[in-house]
Amino acid sequence: MKIARVRHGEDVFYGEICGNVVRRIIGQPYENLRFDGREYALRDAKLLAPVEPRTVLCVGRNYYDHIMELSHEVPEEPLLFYKPVTTIIGPEDDVIYPAISKRLDHEAELMIVIGKKASAVKRGQSADYIFGYTCVNDITARDVQRRERQFSRSKGCDTCCPIGPWIETELDASDVGIVCRVNGEVRQDGRTSRMMTSIDDLICFITEAITLYPGDVIATGTPAGVSPMKAGDTVEVEIEGIGILRNRIV
Repeated sequence: MKIARVRHGEDVFYGEICGNVVRRIIGQPYENLRFDGREYALRDAKLLAPVEPRTVLCVGRNYYDHIMELSHEVPEEPLLFYKPVTTIIGPEDDVIYPAISKRLDHEAELMIVIGKKASAVKRGQSADYIFGYTCVNDITARDVQRRERQFSRSKGCDTCCPIGPWIETELDASDVGIVCRVNGEVRQDGRTSRMMTSIDDLICFITEAITLYPGDVIATGTPAGVSPMKAGDTVEVEIEGIGILRNRIV
């Protein structure tokens, strides 16, 4: 099932994407999913970021090949950081090139969407807390990251977390392809099976200390191939079984 957040006229709501139609959902989609009977042509709807999280958690250095390309140390435990909600934009929205940076990199990633309150999740039980998955571009001001040696500003610039195009609720994410293209040229081409820390282990590790709620998200790290973008570029993140997230840099 593909669950999107859409704008139709002046209304904003969640809906299920069924071919070229959006079926309107009553309220939030995470529990007791219900439809109100209204349907709209997808061409008449604007897709928004499919989640409105209170917490945006990201995992750094979760692919060995990406660690090697940036000459980083291999972390002993998952490396976590936050992105503010002001970074979030949706599919086809513009990424505003931050004034503080001269090198802005794409980082194509699989994003987990939490479906129910998750605290102290036991190993092997994380699937019970996952609502679905979507695409995310963890856009990074690489020069700022290298200069400041911490992630708050380099990862937290406004509009630098495109998410979408929708949430796929029926995906086995253990081994799917992740591709990033800039102006049609493939820059990243990896698979989730090459994560150093699995989805199950990530959720267990995070929820040992942090309670997550429905709609909260976890970006699971990026494979090798990160590279700079410039104003005017179009960047696409495509994940097998989900779809394509497309944005323009301005």
